[in-house]
Amino acid sequence: MDRYDKLFSLVDRERPQAVFIGGDLLPHHLASRFGAPDFVAEEIEGRLKRIDRSGTEPATRIFLILGNDDERISEGSFLEGDRQGLWTYAHQRWSDWGDHQVVGYSYVPPTPFQLKDWERYDVSRFTDPGCISPEMGHRSVPEEADRLRYATITDDLERLTAERDLERAILLFHSPPYETTLDRAALDGRMVDHVPLDVHVGSIAIKRFIEDRQPLLTLHGHIHESARLTGSWRQKIGRTHTFSAAHDGPELALVRFDLDNLDAATRELI
Repeated sequence: MDRYDKLFSLVDRERPQAVFIGGDLLPHHLASRFGAPDFVAEEIEGRLKRIDRSGTEPATRIFLILGNDDERISEGSFLEGDRQGLWTYAHQRWSDWGDHQVVGYSYVPPTPFQLKDWERYDVSRFTDPGCISPEMGHRSVPEEADRLRYATITDDLERLTAERDLERAILLFHSPPYETTLDRAALDGRMVDHVPLDVHVGSIAIKRFIEDRQPLLTLHGHIHESARLTGSWRQKIGRTHTFSAAHDGPELALVRFDLDNLDAATRELI
């Protein structure tokens, strides 16, 4: 809650043109047990309604997605906030923002965790050692068995972006791209059944997508410790800038950027 106070205070003070929030928005694994609708209404909507976003021209837009720590049963509350105009719920939905286009994507490759609402196979039905298949674990919202078994991030991204010009597109992902400074997990020396674990746990599909389609900017989260381990929260893939605000400390990690000068982006812990 402290981070929401910090974020919305900054929005109120600085009046940015847009804010992008990349998932893991609810109390960790407590959404259904402690009432996600109440949390969204009181802790997010309540704070947001107390600030005046009309001082900028145009008014500050807030784009957000959910992350793999957020139970999907809470999605209805975020869709309702979208209908009220409080924010733009961006998961698999395209929005125009000036002369840019914004779309979000919440799914991540298989993890070791039990909550599977926002997990997909990545490029095939392979699951890394130590991880649990998307077909297993817990879901707060049921999903068709065939989709669990055969859907991949690769296929989702192809359908989501087919025939679109991404030169001025901003993609808000929860997962980072594979084998970058954004997806380094603290798995050094860990083994499962005598097999060493890969310390890079991002999405191969997202990495290939960025390499092939070259959007203007991609924003990421998910691997909270990566910036601390690699010393970097950004990487350029071809001409695409990739930024991460994931952070494993108590502070709010805030990335500020100007779309006309992405090289000058900064990251601050508040």
